[in-house]
Amino acid sequence: FSAVINPPEGAILAVGQVRDEPVVSGDRVIPGKRMGMTLSCDHRVIDGAVGAAFLSELRALLDRPMRILTG
Repeated sequence: FSAVINPPEGAILAVGQVRDEPVVSGDRVIPGKRMGMTLSCDHRVIDGAVGAAFLSELRALLDRPMRILTG
């Protein structure tokens, strides 16, 4: 889903549920987990490229949560 920005917010992150889905890994299809995230940005405040960089870093942290503690 997409979240609606309410003033004075500059952005809002919508996070969906974790669900089981088939995932392609190399040449195999294996069971995996997927979660959808959408960042809605007010482009008067936040550039879309900055929002995309934020989502990329958030994904990297969720993929390897120990990085949150170790940096």
